[in-house]
Amino acid sequence: MMEFSDDCESIHESFQCRSVHSCNVMEGYWTFYENPSYRGRQYFMPPGEYRKFSDWGAVCATIGSFRRITDF
Repeated sequence: MMEFSDDCESIHESFQCRSVHSCNVMEGYWTFYENPSYRGRQYFMPPGEYRKFSDWGAVCATIGSFRRITDF
């Protein structure tokens, strides 16, 4: 288990992993990206518990980067 509170341009470089199988967004809104450097398929993550990657609409657990949404 890991806890994140800042943007991450590359999950693999920062944490030596390539997949996120579940997630609990405690506050704010986040975007997961399929590839590093905020590229590829995007997944909008409002606050809530996501017990498996399909709960946020992904077909696999591979996540390359993520960042918090600050402007709507």
